[in-house]
Amino acid sequence: MRAEGSKRDLPQRSFDFALRVVKLCQILDHKPGVSRTLASQLLRSASSIGANVEEGQGSQSKADFTAKYYVACKEARETHYWLRLLAAAKIVPAERLTDLIDEANQLIAILTTIVKKTRARK
Repeated sequence: MRAEGSKRDLPQRSFDFALRVVKLCQILDHKPGVSRTLASQLLRSASSIGANVEEGQGSQSKADFTAKYYVACKEARETHYWLRLLAAAKIVPAERLTDLIDEANQLIAILTTIVKKTRARK
């Protein structure tokens, strides 16, 4: 089930975002300690965004669709948190994370809008 007005490219966009995070985490994985731990958290949440969007695309009911997109939105918020933390802790230079943080914000906005509109159509 696809929400009316949803961006048709959202599954691809969330996949591309996850891929960018995978590449970042590959770099972080070569650093010992905290970097690896944060990379693991970031990778889980960022890859979950797209996975839930994909599941939502194949949902069998409006409720299932809404639930999957709601989870994707929560995961986008968590991903945003981990990215901000990496910048604030100076593990990754903030300017290297600007585009990822911006994309996380955009995904949050898109997913929030889709969930709100879908819930409003009860």
